[in-house]
This record gives sequence, structure tokens and C-alpha cells, in this order.
Amino acid sequence: MKASSRALAVLALVVGLVAPVAPAAAETAQYQVLVFSKTTAYRHGSIPAGIAAIEKLGQENGFGVDTTEDDGQFTDANLARYDAVIFLSTTGDPVTSPAAKAAFERYIQAGGGYLGVHAASDSGYRWAWYGGLVGAYFRDHPAIQPALVRVVGQGTEVTRGLPNKWWRTDEWYNFQTSPRGSVRVLARIDESTYNPVGYTGGHMGEDHPMVWCHNYDGGRSVYTALGHTDASYTEPFFLKHLLGGIRMAAGQAKFNCDPN
Repeated sequence: MKASSRALAVLALVVGLVAPVAPAAAETAQYQVLVFSKTTAYRHGSIPAGIAAIEKLGQENGFGVDTTEDDGQFTDANLARYDAVIFLSTTGDPVTSPAAKAAFERYIQAGGGYLGVHAASDSGYRWAWYGGLVGAYFRDHPAIQPALVRVVGQGTEVTRGLPNKWWRTDEWYNFQTSPRGSVRVLARIDESTYNPVGYTGGHMGEDHPMVWCHNYDGGRSVYTALGHTDASYTEPFFLKHLLGGIRMAAGQAKFNCDPN
């Protein structure tokens, strides 16, 4: 019996020493984001690639990611769980009910964060408040083709580490209006690099914003028009850009977005 007691005591000691290791090994999310990808018009084939990329970024950078296409989750209680909501290529009228719209507005007004990716600007045409949040509504685009993105917003997380002259292939949006004056423009497209004979191209002139951020109605808003293609979500520079946008929207990085 004494030998058995000693064995049990040793076992208890070992368990006591080992037990704390499991919780210590489990990573605790530093913050939480919600990826919203509902579409009621054109649906981008790159949405699954975008979701997978954001989930991987979360695993690698210590933040939690939930995903939904149910705007019924836009309630005060549920949205309060998130530091940012990412509209990933949403189109049409993805938030339909007045209650869901009102809850999302209160979320932003309470200091919440928004990141719009690509077709997020092709959303909410009948929701004027949302138009102000995203900064500008989509107009049209030419064929997918390479072009030069000029990174002009230095000192922000969404542009950190990007080349000043960033050549890449994407679907280059034209917007119904320019957001400049209401937002800080962080990158613009050089229309002269994708308007050769035989192509349609940009319709906004020399000042054609593609990435911007601004404080809006009490909260934070970041928008990037990039991210149409599946390949975008494996490009190191684009992933760096996307992570920076997430961190800024979630309040985890400096939000230096004064339009002036």
C-alpha cells in the first residue's frame, strides 16, 4: 500500500507539473474579426480564396476569424464581439433588414472598424450611410490586366513594406465619384499604364484612388479596391497589404487617416 501511495503521489506530482503546459500552448486571439461575404449580385470566384487567406493570416498573426453570409448576425450583441467587420467582395444589397443596418451603424458609431475589400464598393447602393462608410461606389471596370499602382500613403500599416511603384494584375475599378477630400488616399492607379490601344481603361484621370482610409461616424474605415483575382490572395505584397488593412480597421495599428 505504501508503495502504491508513493506511486500515486509521484503521478499526481507529474500531472500537476504537466497540466499547466496545455493552456500555455494554446494561443489566445489578441482580437477578433468577422468576414462578411454575402452577395446578391455578381459573385466573385475569389471569395473562398479570400476567406482562406484571412483565416491563415489570423492563425499566423494571433487574431480570431469568424465568417458569415448571414446579415441576421448583425445585431448589437453579436457585433460587439468583433474589433472589425470585413466586407469581402460583397455585392448588391447584402444587408437587407432595417434592424441589421441600424445595428451595424451603431457598431461603427461605438468605435467599431470596417475593412472593405474589392467589390465592397459594389454594395449598399440604397444605403446612403454605407456609401459614406466605404467612401465611393463602384462604377465599372476594364478587363483584368497589369497596371502600376502608385503607393502614396506612407507611414500606414496598410502600405507598410509595399513598393512605391507596385506592378500587379487585377481588375481596376472606376468609381462613380472620387473619395478624395473625405478620405486619406493611400494608393492610386496610374491610368497611363493600362490604356493602350485596344483596351478600355480608367476614366478618372491622373488622380484615380484605389486604396484609402478615413474616420467615419465614430468608427474606422479602410477600403482597398484590390483583390479580384484568386492569385491576389497568395501574393506576398497583397497579403501584407491585407493584413495591414485588418490591423488598422481593428484598431491594432496607428490610424493616421486625416484627409488633409
